[in-house]
Amino acid sequence: MPDKTKLRDLFAQGMETRRAVLGDAHVDGAEASQTEFDAPFQAMITESAWGSVWSRPYWEKRERSIVTIALLAALGHDEELAMHVRATRKTGATREDVREAMMHVAIYAGVPAANRAIKIIKQTYADMERQPTTDDRGAGR
Repeated sequence: MPDKTKLRDLFAQGMETRRAVLGDAHVDGAEASQTEFDAPFQAMITESAWGSVWSRPYWEKRERSIVTIALLAALGHDEELAMHVRATRKTGATREDVREAMMHVAIYAGVPAANRAIKIIKQTYADMERQPTTDDRGAGR
């Protein structure tokens, strides 16, 4: 049986990191749409992905962002890819960082994977330029 105090600590740390990377508006939206069905899943990703992995001290959020984008691109996880490209506003990963990550994806995961991801990334950047987030306008903090 897992230690409930440790899980609460991982959840709290995960939620803090998740908000720092994805923004309050995104996390609040995910929380608002959560149901009894997916609540355990949401808790698990908050504790494991955000509390255990993204909160580790060895890499900055920028490095984690670059690696995450490359992995999502290589695996063809389009919606998650777009979400993490939007998160670069908060992680500090630059367009040049993302471009270089796509070069690695092309070599190590294949040109078709990189080509598809680049199309999604370009569209996401265009959307970001047209529609600043609520955090960019200072609301929702």
